[in-house]
Amino acid sequence: MKAPALLLPVVSAALVGVTPVGLVAPVSAQTRFWGDEQVSIQVYKKASPAVVTIRAGNGNGSGSIISPEGLVLTGEHVVRGFTQVQVITQKGEHYTGWVIATDRQRDLALVRLEGVKGRLPTLPLADRDGIQVGQRVFAIGSPFGLAGTYTTGILSRIAPNGDLQTDAAINPGNSGGPLLNSRGELIGVNRAILSPGPLAGNIGIGFATSVLQAREFIARNRNNPSPTMAQRREPPRTQGIRLGVALDPETLTIREVEPNSLAQWIGLRPGDRLLAVNGRPLEHPAELRAFLERQPRAMVLTVARQGQVADVFIQF
Repeated sequence: MKAPALLLPVVSAALVGVTPVGLVAPVSAQTRFWGDEQVSIQVYKKASPAVVTIRAGNGNGSGSIISPEGLVLTGEHVVRGFTQVQVITQKGEHYTGWVIATDRQRDLALVRLEGVKGRLPTLPLADRDGIQVGQRVFAIGSPFGLAGTYTTGILSRIAPNGDLQTDAAINPGNSGGPLLNSRGELIGVNRAILSPGPLAGNIGIGFATSVLQAREFIARNRNNPSPTMAQRREPPRTQGIRLGVALDPETLTIREVEPNSLAQWIGLRPGDRLLAVNGRPLEHPAELRAFLERQPRAMVLTVARQGQVADVFIQF
């Protein structure tokens, strides 16, 4: 049986100008929220118009508009394998985007929008002083396709290579979107989460590429031309992910972990032994390589360390 609708009371026109007992005069939106609440609200209002949803094939990601002419910063794995993507603004405007540069190691990509009329809202880039462990951070993106989703947390760690770690909730679809400081400046490009299993979800360990690395990438590639018509007919060739480890071929024990690699990101160490991928036992490094060359969106690595076994869930 359908539940009855809840009807709101109707105020008679004869009562206009009368303040009934127990009611107070309305207050402005600015005075309804204080302190941290007001900061959060202002960051979202300032930044969200410059955050976009990126559709590449069947996958969804996020991005940040960094120039009024339509240059978008996102993650390399968001657009991997595509020259052309669809970009949707917070207002619902649809653009064709052309991938003009990628950096797989740092997981960065630049997309140029086609057919932009007028000037688009943009996100400012933070400098080094705007990135400090312990500061409040804010993430905006399209997790699971829910555009404009806003989460908050703190900057938990800055790795020796400059990569950022946060406890702000980041989920599939947030990839490529902005991590912001309380001034609404972009401090990082959301990249991945660490989770102990496929059903565990976000446990408060997310990663972003620092804007300091992104600045160099942008400066080097922002004037790249869009693909020619011949290039647009065929997507770029890709080599798939590489994990960034040297393995003993007999035991699948890690001998070395490359700096700035995916393996370093997820905390693998020399001496760890790789047992399985997605529950399927590994017997040779070629099996792992073949799996990674299929460019998965996620995987579960079963790892043995000092007599203990754990599953590490990785979303790209």
